[in-house]
Amino acid sequence: MLATNSNNTFKAFTEGSQNDMPSDKYIATYVWIDAEQGLRSKSRVLERRVINPSDAPVWNFDGSSTEQATGRNSDCWIKPRAVFKDPFRLGHNVLVLCDVFNFDWTPAVGNSRVSCLEAMDKPEVKEAKPWFGIEQEYSILEQAGHPIGWPRGGYLGPQGPYYCGVGSGKVFGRAVVETHLHHCLYAGVKICGTNAEVMPSQWEYQVGPCEGIEIGDHLWMSRYILKMVAEDFNCSITFDPKPVSGDWNGAGCHTNYSTLAMRQPNGIEEMFKAIEKFRKRPNVHLKAYDASSGEDNKRRLVGAYETASYKEFSSGVANRGSSIRIPRHCEAEKCGYLEDRRPAANCDPYAVSEIIVRTTILNEEGDCEPI
Repeated sequence: MLATNSNNTFKAFTEGSQNDMPSDKYIATYVWIDAEQGLRSKSRVLERRVINPSDAPVWNFDGSSTEQATGRNSDCWIKPRAVFKDPFRLGHNVLVLCDVFNFDWTPAVGNSRVSCLEAMDKPEVKEAKPWFGIEQEYSILEQAGHPIGWPRGGYLGPQGPYYCGVGSGKVFGRAVVETHLHHCLYAGVKICGTNAEVMPSQWEYQVGPCEGIEIGDHLWMSRYILKMVAEDFNCSITFDPKPVSGDWNGAGCHTNYSTLAMRQPNGIEEMFKAIEKFRKRPNVHLKAYDASSGEDNKRRLVGAYETASYKEFSSGVANRGSSIRIPRHCEAEKCGYLEDRRPAANCDPYAVSEIIVRTTILNEEGDCEPI
């Protein structure tokens, strides 16, 4: 059962006090990624509107408290990179997604955006116009860590009636999902859909299409908004790739990908070429597709529950048990996109999009030891 908490007081205050805000004061909430791929934020009051990242000043924080610096040299820089409307404070207030840098302006631990942008800015990548769409799966938990709607110490009936389900006993947490959807739309996040997933209390939303670095910016901000919404319902969000052991689906971040050549007539030939490039370096990708360098994803990629095994690479048309799937309609139209089903729900979208581009467009080769 979902219950709102004192954040409702905060919401009522912010929604009812917009006209009372000083006309020369604006609140910017700086959001960044820590060393463990968690989200952090803090807010400051500015005396000018923030519309573009350059409008927000560079700031800093105590990196020793986020495992990104030592106590003897603790200040880390946070540099604004993307601006979104604030769906919580409303008005002209904003959410500012930031890069984290060490004192000497080298990327801090957890900052993969710099490397991703370096790849996306290469001329051959810009010319290829890579598009991404990510299907973010997640599970909603009670504060004690138990999936909402599940009997304490027990299980619900087998999977089957929950996927895209409707009605009591079939879905749990729809209020969180709907609130998140509307908040993302208000913020300007490129969210494009939601659905209940195969495991009860598990959901999915989709972000995209986004070109290049934009997919990482929008997915990270969508995660921040989701976790903030969950606060208001006294629940928590987990992106664990296998939140419940046993005969239950895991949680992924299926990544739809295409280049301009794939989207053009007979682009399916380019898809086949990309698949062969994927086939030659599976372990590099698996390590990049999971926040724990593949270890958590091992619990999910077992060759069952709509996954391929992490031990072997496979591809197919309309096959949700393959590593790479070409949707049926893309095969029929001979162009479109392919779906990489391997990324885990807890993946870093910057790392995922970067390795895909480096393999398929920049033609980087070489694999690594199996995970």
